[in-house]
Amino acid sequence: MILIDAGPLVALLDKGDKKAHKKCTAAFRSLKSPPLTTWPCLTEAFYLIGIKRGWTGRKNLLALLTIRAIRVHTPTDGELGRIDALMTQYKDTPMSFADASLVSLAEVTGAKSIFTLDSDFHIYRINGKDPFDVIPLDKR
Repeated sequence: MILIDAGPLVALLDKGDKKAHKKCTAAFRSLKSPPLTTWPCLTEAFYLIGIKRGWTGRKNLLALLTIRAIRVHTPTDGELGRIDALMTQYKDTPMSFADASLVSLAEVTGAKSIFTLDSDFHIYRINGKDPFDVIPLDKR
């Protein structure tokens, strides 16, 4: 199972940043199953693609949901407590609500791979110890 952050969702639909679009499109096509995201990440992606591509971008993002190219997880009440703890733990980074929802989801599902453009996922740890396998790999 692979988790997906807002950044790649936007890059898939925004050809304005050619490098990110090309890298994310290639990585997305290589996935063996639809990635999983959270409602906070999806909300962030809808906001960002709306700024970049307006209604067309939002419609295209909605189409990814409609055709089930991405799946969405709703955080439980217990996960919301963990999200709060994570945002407190990483307050100096700072960790966004969307990022915390993905780290919490990784802990709940056992997923270790995340499709993201956010370098903070090289810092975040699953269950406080395990690093993420970040896709697409950057040239660090």
